[in-house]
Amino acid sequence: MTLDLSLIPDGGLHWLAASGEHAGIVLSSRIRLARNLAGFAFPPRAREGERLRVLHQLRSAAGRVPSLRDAACIRVDECTPQERQLLHERHLVSRELAGLEHGPGALGVAAGAVLLTGEAGVMVNEEDHIRLQVFRSGFDIAGALRESERLDRELGAEVPYAWHREFGYLTACPTNTGTGMRASVLIHLPGLVLTQEIAKVLQGLQHMGLTYRGLYGEGSDVLGNLFQISNQTTLGRSEDELADQLVRVVRRVIEREEEARRVLLRDAGYIIEDKLWRAFGTLRHARTLPADEAMNLLSGVRLAAGLNLLPGLSVYTLNKLLIFSQTAHLAHAEGRVLTEGEANLARAKYVRTVLANEAKLPG
Repeated sequence: MTLDLSLIPDGGLHWLAASGEHAGIVLSSRIRLARNLAGFAFPPRAREGERLRVLHQLRSAAGRVPSLRDAACIRVDECTPQERQLLHERHLVSRELAGLEHGPGALGVAAGAVLLTGEAGVMVNEEDHIRLQVFRSGFDIAGALRESERLDRELGAEVPYAWHREFGYLTACPTNTGTGMRASVLIHLPGLVLTQEIAKVLQGLQHMGLTYRGLYGEGSDVLGNLFQISNQTTLGRSEDELADQLVRVVRRVIEREEEARRVLLRDAGYIIEDKLWRAFGTLRHARTLPADEAMNLLSGVRLAAGLNLLPGLSVYTLNKLLIFSQTAHLAHAEGRVLTEGEANLARAKYVRTVLANEAKLPG
């Protein structure tokens, strides 16, 4: 199939808008709810025919749910590997649903799909029958939780969830049983990395029952000083309790990042300014740019914008560059599959063009 991104409201990227509280540090907030349909084997044990029946039941139910009535439905298993990678780069589908765990030429998950609206997405037949997720720009866990609970109530009124009086919502993985909720923030912490405080902060997260991952969640490396912080367990605590704990801890992390940035400017102002301007210069003039290097350089420039060292460059532009400079996005723009070398050339050209057009810098 040819993926028509115009069918997806806002292209599924409203969470990049750099709006909301602490948007210079927190890129996005997400609530994800895991649910399964009663009477069906969970996806890891289900045959393709049963997975298809689940998909048809959910598509039918979506037509009766106000929030999902106009949702775009994308059959992930009918997309090309490049299209599935693009959806993953936008955080619209997980690595597992896209089939990326088995290599670039692997097939997508059988009967796998995603329903997308301007506010939410519903992954179908991933590890669970339903992975409902709501993203918000900036630090807005409370808003994402309200929206996800509303959508969960509406969908739960149309389909029977697998639920146990003692254990709560039943899921394929026991660590998700209970609320089935994963609350997370995608946060940019270059100040704590540069002041060498990050290890202490990450260790503190684990002591409080939270965990961290890279930009693309479980199994992804930390690049560009971007961390995904989330709750680790769901059983025995309510959604509000889990969300409140995450909010309290993340507020403290934000405070420590802000303090680290003040220390950098106070104690090493010229050194930091030089380092960040060098990062901008490399991005502005590079002719070939590997993905990992681009992420790390963009992290530096995003920090510079946050410190008002690059006042003509918006955080939104840098957020957009983080996603649109990914390999599948470059290939989609070119209309063909790119080799690694071709992607590095295309990435450098794209970044140069955006910075030339949108960075209004003093002479």
